[in-house]
Amino acid sequence: METRLVIVDDDALVRAGLRLMLDGAEGIRVVGEAADGGEVAGVLDAHPADVVLMDLRMPGVDGIEATRRVRARPSPPAVVVLTTFDTDAEVVGALRSGAAGYLLKDMPPARIAAAVRAAASGEPVLAPDIARRLMDTVAAGGGEVREARAALGRLTGRERDVALEIGRGSSNAEIGRRLYLSVPTVKAHVSSVLVKLGVENRTQVALLVQQAGAD
Repeated sequence: METRLVIVDDDALVRAGLRLMLDGAEGIRVVGEAADGGEVAGVLDAHPADVVLMDLRMPGVDGIEATRRVRARPSPPAVVVLTTFDTDAEVVGALRSGAAGYLLKDMPPARIAAAVRAAASGEPVLAPDIARRLMDTVAAGGGEVREARAALGRLTGRERDVALEIGRGSSNAEIGRRLYLSVPTVKAHVSSVLVKLGVENRTQVALLVQQAGAD
C-alpha cells in the first residue's frame, strides 16, 4: 500500500533532498511540499496525504502550531517531526500537539523512510536518543502525575495492559503475542484506549504512561 507524503521545511535544499531521498522509496510517494507551517492546509487540500514530515522552526507558522492545525483536520494525516533541534520543550510540545513521532535530520535515510511507513500504519516513531530523553523529561515533571494516573484508572484491566505495552513501544503484533490476543482485538483495544484517554495517537498514550510512572 502506497504512503502519500507531504514535506514541510523552510529550506528549499532540504525539501529537495528529502524528496530525492523519499520519493520512490519502497511504498512512499511525495505528493506535495510546503515552505512554512501556514501553507500546509492548502497543500493538503490539493494533495491529500497519509503522513506529513514536519520541520519545527520556520519563520511563519512553526512546526508545533502547524502540527496542531493538521491534527485538527477531519481524518488527519499522521505528523512526523523531522528537525535538527531536540530541546525537551520542543520534543514534548510537538508530541502533545499530536505528532506521531520525532526524528532528527542526521538519521540514515532508510530509517526516515521506515519511520514514514510506520507512522502511516499508526505506529509511534521516536529516534532512540529522543525516546530516552523523553522518558527522563516526563518522569521529572511530577505536577501531572496524578492526572495521568487518574486517566489510566479509567481503563479496563485489559485496556491498561495494552496501554502499558504501547508505552514500551510495542507494535500491535508484539502486543498480541505478549497478551495472547489477535491483532484485530489489539486494534480494538487501542481504539478504546485512545477514546478513554482523550488522546489522538499512540505516542500520546506512551507519554501518559511515562508521565504516570506506570509499569
